[in-house]
Amino acid sequence: MIGRKKKNAPDTSAENNSAENQSAETAGTPPVDTRDNEGKLRDVLELRRKAKEVKRYAIVIRVLSLLTVLLIAIVAVAYAISYFYDQFGSFTVRVNKYDMINQGLTLSETPEYNKTMAVLNADIVYDMTNISGNDIPANVDKVNGSHNGENYIAYTFYLINSGDDTLSYEGDLVIESVSKNVDEAVRVAVYQNGEKKVYGKTKSDGNGKESDCDEEFASSTKVMQTFREGFTPNSKDKYTIVIWLEGNDPDCVDDIIGGTIKLGMDFKITEST
Repeated sequence: MIGRKKKNAPDTSAENNSAENQSAETAGTPPVDTRDNEGKLRDVLELRRKAKEVKRYAIVIRVLSLLTVLLIAIVAVAYAISYFYDQFGSFTVRVNKYDMINQGLTLSETPEYNKTMAVLNADIVYDMTNISGNDIPANVDKVNGSHNGENYIAYTFYLINSGDDTLSYEGDLVIESVSKNVDEAVRVAVYQNGEKKVYGKTKSDGNGKESDCDEEFASSTKVMQTFREGFTPNSKDKYTIVIWLEGNDPDCVDDIIGGTIKLGMDFKITEST
């Protein structure tokens, strides 16, 4: 029998060798890992974010520090003002600014004046102790402005009608602050155009005025009130206020040592013609 001749199979050895060579070459080159690049990018972004947070935190801390210093300074100033205001006391005179501007009611430490004033302040007396009212000079109302003694406040001022209208006014002498019941032993002498009246708090037992006083305080917070009608243009009313601790008052005891008091007198127009 004659058999069929088999076809030769294709020679794939060369292709196999080429594939093996390519595999060998590829195996020698490390693969590119895209995940590492992403991780590095995340790290950079994270570092930038943290740097911004640190910077922001530093700014916040700096601002808070400045605010803290400013707050401490404000509190310190307020305390100092409060300390001097309360510790030593003073006397202030005021005119309603509307009345000053529109009606010419003004204050001055002398009968002559070159400008209108709405507020006057007496000098402070430090560490005032008790005395007798008899120790205060009889001519205490003859000196203008502040003329304090060692243990009393004395202040003379003038209320002047510098406007063109005839006025009526009222004035209130009030206790603006007090501590340790020092007002129980305080005396206030008011000289109005040379006429003197001494005011003191009602006796602690409620039985009227003290023997050295002409009148009791008008209330727990008001010493006295004055009224004036027919205050013509260019008129001047002279006031002298004297404040002291009366040593002969039964309420002038050790318990009020270190006490403070501040008074003020306010004037306002009640009628204008």
